[in-house]
Amino acid sequence: MPFVFNRYSGLLLIFFVHGLVYALLLLHRSIKHDQVSDRWLAFFLLLCILFICPWMLGFAGWYDSINCLTCRNIMFYVPMQQSLLMGPVIFFYLKALCYPSVPFRKKDALHFLPAALYFGWSTVVFIADRLVLDRYYLMNGVTDPDLDDWYVTAGLVSLLIYLIMCFRIYTTYRRFIVEQISFADAVTFRWVQHFLIALFLYFFIGLVFHLLSLLNFQLDYTGNWWYYLLFGILFYYIAIKGYANSIETRLSFNFDMLLEQQQLLAMPPPNEVATANEAFAAPESLPKDRMEVEAWKEKVLTAVVTAKLYADPALTLSGLAKELQTNTTILSRVINSGFGMNFNDFINFYRVEDVRKKLEAGAAAQVTIMSLAYDAGFNSKATFNRAFKKFTGKNPKEVSVQP
Repeated sequence: MPFVFNRYSGLLLIFFVHGLVYALLLLHRSIKHDQVSDRWLAFFLLLCILFICPWMLGFAGWYDSINCLTCRNIMFYVPMQQSLLMGPVIFFYLKALCYPSVPFRKKDALHFLPAALYFGWSTVVFIADRLVLDRYYLMNGVTDPDLDDWYVTAGLVSLLIYLIMCFRIYTTYRRFIVEQISFADAVTFRWVQHFLIALFLYFFIGLVFHLLSLLNFQLDYTGNWWYYLLFGILFYYIAIKGYANSIETRLSFNFDMLLEQQQLLAMPPPNEVATANEAFAAPESLPKDRMEVEAWKEKVLTAVVTAKLYADPALTLSGLAKELQTNTTILSRVINSGFGMNFNDFINFYRVEDVRKKLEAGAAAQVTIMSLAYDAGFNSKATFNRAFKKFTGKNPKEVSVQP
């Protein structure tokens, strides 16, 4: 089949090939490491490279029925732009990142029903027109059904709905994680933030181009090509960063609890035996007055500060609750009401205090600042710098006493 190389088809071909390579790499890694999120991202990249095909192949001559009628029929009858699949695949990718222990359930398949119906109708059209009647009948033979206004609109609406769902899941996850662990930065996934930003950009760019079309600001075929070029750049960024992103999920979560109770229950590591009953204490077991809160504050400070539990880089709320022989609900309530901070900030505050005092005492003359940070319980330079700036308003080097 012909492929006319020019700056329009050639540029999109670059994104097509690289997207395919990254999809295969992610698929291979997902099989090797049983990483479900990589499978979803590979699926998304495959949808992306198919999405740009109408313009890549169009500029390569595939819509030209004179030179290649078969090429034109492939473009018309194969639903390359699976817009109704984009949203669900993005949703389940994000879900697999934040809640890796949650399996794909039978009812989750309902998310793919609209896309399945569109694919089914496309199959019916192909059978009727090509195999039965051998002429254009259900297809008009003039325009590609993937580019119909109703289908583009449906795809954008679907994408927006799923992006909102993804944003709600991630914000809820972040609110939960800072209440449960002292290394929240390690599992809040800055990559997910960038991923969602890129997708919202894709949505708004697509919305602008579609509105221009609906308002009769008709762009020619070359004008619309710029949309696909921008889309190619966005999914190329997602491919590179998504593949490079190394995610180590340290906690697993029960997603059903999030949906049913708007609160997540941590499933602790094997060495931290906790039950659902421990995670949600009865109201009467909570501190009833200020004196009780103050008594609990003393216990918490003794364990965290005096015993220096804050220096444990993997310290969790459930681990501290076990140390104090209480449950996570009481402990979380005490930290939030008694200290006015979430668990993550509470622990990092004392880690920063440890480093600050040592820096002011001139400890940086003997060891590096990061050595002090690691000794205090921080597990990354970026996390340490952000926490230090947050609690002191200064950079570590500004506090360090130079010899």
